[in-house]
Amino acid sequence: MRITLFTTIISLVFWVPLILLFVLIVKALLKYIRSSGPRPEDPAAGKTLGEAQKARRTSCGMTQEFVAERLGVSRQAVSKWENGTSDPSTSNLLALARLYGVSVEELLAGTEGQA
Repeated sequence: MRITLFTTIISLVFWVPLILLFVLIVKALLKYIRSSGPRPEDPAAGKTLGEAQKARRTSCGMTQEFVAERLGVSRQAVSKWENGTSDPSTSNLLALARLYGVSVEELLAGTEGQA
């Protein structure tokens, strides 16, 4: 009698958590299967500063040469800003925003944080 009670308690201690774990795994898998996939991202979100600058420049119909002449920098500097090799100085960022007819906040909107 005593051994039977002891083995019953041991088996309950072992099997109950195992069954609960199995149920939780099945619930998680069903939730995953029924999900609609990844959430769509905002196309403007996650752009780098260079991508945002290039998009703004092309939407204004300007060339890199034109922007470089207006800001008093080389075309290569504008190219480096747009491909992410370097970032414009604060004064050049202000001048870019003025040239594109937007605020600096609009120019930076949608860009991911950069260190």
